Amino acid sequence: MAARSLNGVLKEARACTVCAEHLPLGPRPIVRAHKESRVLIVGQAPGTRVHETGIPWNDPSGKRLREWLNVDRELFYNESVFAIVPMGFCYPGRMPNGGGDAPPRPECAPLYHERLRKYMPRIELTLLIGKYAQDHYLDGQVKKTLGATVQAYREYGDGVFPLPHPSPRNTLWLKKNAWFDAEIVPELRKRVGRLLQR
Repeated sequence: MAARSLNGVLKEARACTVCAEHLPLGPRPIVRAHKESRVLIVGQAPGTRVHETGIPWNDPSGKRLREWLNVDRELFYNESVFAIVPMGFCYPGRMPNGGGDAPPRPECAPLYHERLRKYMPRIELTLLIGKYAQDHYLDGQVKKTLGATVQAYREYGDGVFPLPHPSPRNTLWLKKNAWFDAEIVPELRKRVGRLLQR
């Protein structure tokens, strides 16, 4: 029987073992949501540190993301403000060529995203962090490059904001694309700030 409450869906998601055979460290689904959540953060998938601690964005990527949002850890982990629902709930392992983490498992989003969103009626802003989230949620509206998608944020309306991944691996990209810090981060902070004042 399908869960009929947010807590029910969360309980099901956190106990999920659908793709266990593909997970090198085993399943440990990491997802946070609350019926009062106002900002939905859709990232890729937990890294090893997040897998170990069970705390999403508990790594250098999370530190940079909080800087972009201009919020502290306490506010960031307040589930009545920020829901954290990645494309893949568990650590997916490494790429065979050693080039970083593997893509998020494809099972999670179709199984859980729509069901979780159904019970979060107050979401006003969805942050789509990285290509996987943007491809899933923007439904054919992504541009030729991630940078172009991020620059076109106005095209997606007030409720959606595409972002690059804040990983240290993207530091060079951020340096080469100074417009991101100059133009996009202030607008992101403005939108989040407006929601926090309500």
